[in-house]
Amino acid sequence: MGTVTEVMKGQALNGKAELLPFVNPATGEQFGSVLMTTEVEVKNARREMAVAAQTWAAKPVKERVRLVRKLQTLLIDEMDEITAVMNQDNGKSRQDAMAELFMSVDLINQYCNRAPHWLRRQRVSPGLQIFKRCYVEQHPHGVVGIIGPWNYPLVLIVPPMVSALLAGNTVLVKPSEVTAATGVMVEQLFRKIPELAPFVRFLHGDGRVGAALVQSKPDFIFLTGSTKTGRLVMKAAAENMTPVVCELGGKDPMIVLEDADIEAAARWGAWGAFYNTGQTCMAVERIYVIESVYDAFLEAFLEETRQLKQGYSPEIDNPNDLGPLTFQRQVDIIEDHVQDALAKGAHIIHGGKRKGMYMEPTVMVNVDHSMKLMREETFGPVVPIMMVDNEEHAIQLANDSNLGLSASVWSRNLARAERVAHQLYVGSVNINDTMSHFAIPRLPFGGVKESGIGRTHGKKDLLQFTQTRAFVVGNPPLPFDIATILRQPGNYRLGSGIIHLVFGTTPKQKLKPVVALLEEKEVAPKVKKVGTAVGVTAVLGAIVLTLLRTRK
Repeated sequence: MGTVTEVMKGQALNGKAELLPFVNPATGEQFGSVLMTTEVEVKNARREMAVAAQTWAAKPVKERVRLVRKLQTLLIDEMDEITAVMNQDNGKSRQDAMAELFMSVDLINQYCNRAPHWLRRQRVSPGLQIFKRCYVEQHPHGVVGIIGPWNYPLVLIVPPMVSALLAGNTVLVKPSEVTAATGVMVEQLFRKIPELAPFVRFLHGDGRVGAALVQSKPDFIFLTGSTKTGRLVMKAAAENMTPVVCELGGKDPMIVLEDADIEAAARWGAWGAFYNTGQTCMAVERIYVIESVYDAFLEAFLEETRQLKQGYSPEIDNPNDLGPLTFQRQVDIIEDHVQDALAKGAHIIHGGKRKGMYMEPTVMVNVDHSMKLMREETFGPVVPIMMVDNEEHAIQLANDSNLGLSASVWSRNLARAERVAHQLYVGSVNINDTMSHFAIPRLPFGGVKESGIGRTHGKKDLLQFTQTRAFVVGNPPLPFDIATILRQPGNYRLGSGIIHLVFGTTPKQKLKPVVALLEEKEVAPKVKKVGTAVGVTAVLGAIVLTLLRTRK
């Protein structure tokens, strides 16, 4: 694949060359660098991708699929080197890096199988305009800007790139400056596919490069990041009316009901809280336990937490469960949340110590919603556990948040758990598990409230990278066409009759035009018979039109 330490060509960002270092958070060692992309280069890349977009969009979907399959093949072939770079860049284990690759390949495979179906032309009923044929088509936006995060620098950047490409867009991608080596590695993967490389540009650098990307007026922006970053990007994008989809922060609650499998809840709750050292948007960030099982759950959770091993190894066989935190800014946020909670009466009953970038898995109790730890995204290996009175109390507190990404509910009674799940104002709910929903490629993932806009995964994910265009095909309206009737003056009564006959919601409403006709005082009996015949014919016609309305 080539070394990630080589310096990429570029120009000065602010009058001087600025290098973006690659630093291993586990060791503090710098193992390479990349020259930051300049504002001028961002603008040039935007123009190049606009030109290339016409060529890429003209390719049939099956041809796009064929080329994306080459990326799928390459990801599998280069697996060991990919995980080695991510291990250095992020500090996570090779197995955790492999899990990112696993989910990425799974999603690519599913999308390549289904993209031709999801993107094909769809017939639409013409309603009462029965002489017309209607359909919708999905067309690409053009140039898509993708801004990626540092916590999962592969699975949160490659799949959206694939979605954008399959939908017919070209891509400008800005990897996180915190995990810049992974961004360079992904760029090198695309360079190995000459048929695909011309339709993607990588923009390496810090927030200034991200701002330049937004200001370059891409046709669509896809962001994964913090809620704070989401606000900044959406505000800047609004100046150019650029549509934005964003997957942002979470403060995911876990509810343990009194009939839960306590052992399983403790095991997978701890995994969901501490996996990737808690640096996961849908991590378990607060736990609510019914009073009657609180002590049992707390002891079981502590036992699971005590067994977790922390450390770093570059080897494939790594015995550690947790690695280091990834960068200092997140460390500061975590410590601020912990200190705020302690100052307001919370207690640490396990962990709490930090050495360098390593923080022990930490369990806190005596917590309440006055604390940042219960209200703001912590994004670290700290989990607060709170006793609640009953199911209703748990639901109330779970919903007491500005964020609404995911949640989990634990109960042996699946019907009860689902009932509770339906009352949680979040984008996804796991029952008797944590975080597993993200790994299902066709299950929509995303949040409500301040956790984001739009969805990743599944058909909705792919289609959000397109614009829907509608087409109506037919000859000029005939004299008895509904369009002609409604356009010509003097047809008010006829139009009113059609509304009642076709759209009336009760038999009385539907028959009102017929009854009105028969009740006209000046109508002779003979004419009444004719009126009756006309009324019956009109009713039958209405039934036929109603049936035709549903045809495709």
